[in-house]
Amino acid sequence: MASSIQHPTQRRIGLTGGIASGKSSVGRLLAERWGLPVLDADVYSREALAPGTPATAAVLARYGKRVEVPAPAAPGWPKPLVAPTLDRAALGRIVFADPVEQRWLEQLVHPIVRQRFDAELARLVGVPVVVLMIPLLFEAGLEALCGEVWLVDCDEAEQLARLMARDQCNEADARARIAAQWPLARKRPLADRLIDNRGEQAELADQVERGMGRKPGPPSP
Repeated sequence: MASSIQHPTQRRIGLTGGIASGKSSVGRLLAERWGLPVLDADVYSREALAPGTPATAAVLARYGKRVEVPAPAAPGWPKPLVAPTLDRAALGRIVFADPVEQRWLEQLVHPIVRQRFDAELARLVGVPVVVLMIPLLFEAGLEALCGEVWLVDCDEAEQLARLMARDQCNEADARARIAAQWPLARKRPLADRLIDNRGEQAELADQVERGMGRKPGPPSP
């Protein structure tokens, strides 16, 4: 079993899986059909690297122009009026190709993401069920945040094809991104529940319903 801490007053579902395995599809089902709050680590990571944040400044200091999208300057002004943004594709090419750089970025961003989870869980303390969608849940050692862990599973070949189609990347880049995470085969025995995403959307919804132990209520407005 992956979970190590039980939360007697709140059911906390850790939702994880490999890149392009279908986590977002399951997250949407839980949010739209069951009305559950879904705390998304990817959203918190993007916020951590938003223009003007300390983490973005650290990334720019380390990689410089390679990852910078300069902010436009107003006519007649010597400096841009807004902070520069990160070229996330360029940053991804750096960190997915170099384990040292990947670890550096994770050590920068993961504590910020953990703080956001702690703050949101404190805010939602009275909510009966909360979903924590964390792609790197096992890699980051965040199982203790959850009472149970659901792994969205698929075949590795299907995962590769989905990632290439979704992000319009070539096979080499897609394989590098997949290799930056633990393989699904390593994650499967650590999960409390496997959600098989090899079939149709209706089959996925049926598995989520079984995981919840009840049918969804009326759709959220």
